[in-house]
Amino acid sequence: MEYFAGLDVSLRSCAVCVVDNRGKVMLERELPCEIGDIADCLNSFDYPIVRVGFEAGTLSQHLFYGLTGEGFDVVCMEARQVNAALAAMRNKTDKNDARGIAHVLRTGWFSPVHMKSREAHGVRALLSTRKALLNKTIDLANEVRGLLKIFGLRLPKTVQHGSFDGLVRPMIEMDEVLAYAIIPLLDARLVLYQHFLELDRRVKRAAARDEVCLRMMTVPGVGPIAALTFKAAVDDPARFKRSRTVAAHFGLTPRRYQSGEHDNPGRISKAGDRDVRATLYAAANALLMRTMAGSQIKSWGMRLMRTKGRRRAVVAVARKLAVLLHRMWTDGTEFRPAEVEGAA
Repeated sequence: MEYFAGLDVSLRSCAVCVVDNRGKVMLERELPCEIGDIADCLNSFDYPIVRVGFEAGTLSQHLFYGLTGEGFDVVCMEARQVNAALAAMRNKTDKNDARGIAHVLRTGWFSPVHMKSREAHGVRALLSTRKALLNKTIDLANEVRGLLKIFGLRLPKTVQHGSFDGLVRPMIEMDEVLAYAIIPLLDARLVLYQHFLELDRRVKRAAARDEVCLRMMTVPGVGPIAALTFKAAVDDPARFKRSRTVAAHFGLTPRRYQSGEHDNPGRISKAGDRDVRATLYAAANALLMRTMAGSQIKSWGMRLMRTKGRRRAVVAVARKLAVLLHRMWTDGTEFRPAEVEGAA
């Protein structure tokens, strides 16, 4: 008899359910969400547990490596599939969710999620922090713009981040009321922008020291941000058997609905990492609209733009870039403009 343990994980608690291969519930318990408590509970079970599973979430890496270190065979399951299975249950409770996860694990109807390395998570944290600081800087600048409009002061439509402070301060320092209210916002924005610049330099240094990123940046439109984002998201290129599946993994391939006489391709699935998809889209847009160097991929994208429109062409080029970057990574080759095929 084989036994499977399903975990429904929240921030501070964890519901555990153990079932046998016939689906009979053997153990149900509520525990603190700590590696030691979960391992002690599973080790105290009378029989060896074949596999432990939970759905992907913010604590996935901590639980996966922690329980693996305790000697368990651990599987992290794709959250969309687990949610679809649990949606059939009438009552949603932590206990029922753990039981449903255990049954999904027992039947094998799930897709395992690749657990990224600590190095990849460190790069993603650096990129996320940089993006958050930039967004907060923009939010404060927009707040200042809105406050100045009330007093009839209108800033130019486009102001560079570095020159924003020097433009606004002289306008408000002569007005005591405005200065009293807005200068704290400008001070906070300036500090955030300086920290953003420091993180931006760290990102560029990290890309410049990485051989894979340097190779990826030989592709027109792909800069340090795009290269690091793609490398950290893929982590291990060997987990994709074919380069074409990388584009589907990041949600850049069309959905398909087929039923009887209906067979309709839809919009792109938008599955996977949204930040990677947005970064590839930005890189494709830069390749088509800003890059002056010619290449077959750009020529193909421009032809597609004339027939399908700009947005579809950019998405198609982004899909092509995902395939191309993965192939360059696995082959150890650099970008050759004249040898890029015109198919996506």
